[in-house]
Amino acid sequence: MTPLTLECRQLIAGVLITVAGEIDCSNADRLESYTTRMRQSGQPLVLDLSGLSFMDSSGLHTLLRLNAAEHPQGVYLAAVHPMPARVLQITKVWDVMNVHPTVEEAVTAALSGDVGGRPETS
Repeated sequence: MTPLTLECRQLIAGVLITVAGEIDCSNADRLESYTTRMRQSGQPLVLDLSGLSFMDSSGLHTLLRLNAAEHPQGVYLAAVHPMPARVLQITKVWDVMNVHPTVEEAVTAALSGDVGGRPETS
């Protein structure tokens, strides 16, 4: 298993968290606690998933909880790898999350407050 690494960068409004490695039942709670600790109340959260190679149902559940906790400020997913994207698509979570093909597009949407757009398909 590839270890989970998390890095945070402050944005003008909100934060960008880069997630790399694999998320499963052994570390999904780490993603949630890190994100909760680093986010700014009332500000958008952008998750760069370009380095996330695997995600099981625990990771999916974590993303759903983060999305629910942030509403209406929004959670923006960026550059989702094919394997995690497939999990999001099969479960239809892809349809309810703000998914963007690049980090730049997700950050732009987050800074403009665009939480209602249809997610991009991969």
